[in-house]
Amino acid sequence: MQRLFSTFADGWPGGGLLLQRFLAGGILVYCGALSLTKAHLELAIPQIFGAVAGVLILVGLWTPVAATLAAAVELWIAFSQPNNALMAVILAVLGISLAMIGPGAWSVDARLFGRKQLDPDL
Repeated sequence: MQRLFSTFADGWPGGGLLLQRFLAGGILVYCGALSLTKAHLELAIPQIFGAVAGVLILVGLWTPVAATLAAAVELWIAFSQPNNALMAVILAVLGISLAMIGPGAWSVDARLFGRKQLDPDL
């Protein structure tokens, strides 16, 4: 994961990425939960995949993979269910941008794969 990003943005850029992750992940989880209340299970399957990707995006775990999955699922939804195309396209663009930019410093990815500073006094 560290090879994908030279740094994990912190400060204001990291806060912006955190807000973007919360927005995209929250909407993906909401749409997945909302689709479970509908009677057509075959229409809910892509939304469920999107909700799983949304949970991973929310915590910032495997962000590039989860965001790419979310973008692919949302494009699938946009083409298969044209009545929800606008929201699906917006979520696909958010997913693609998160996949390219990365999770930011406030994520599980940064804790697991970020640069570590060794303390020589220990």
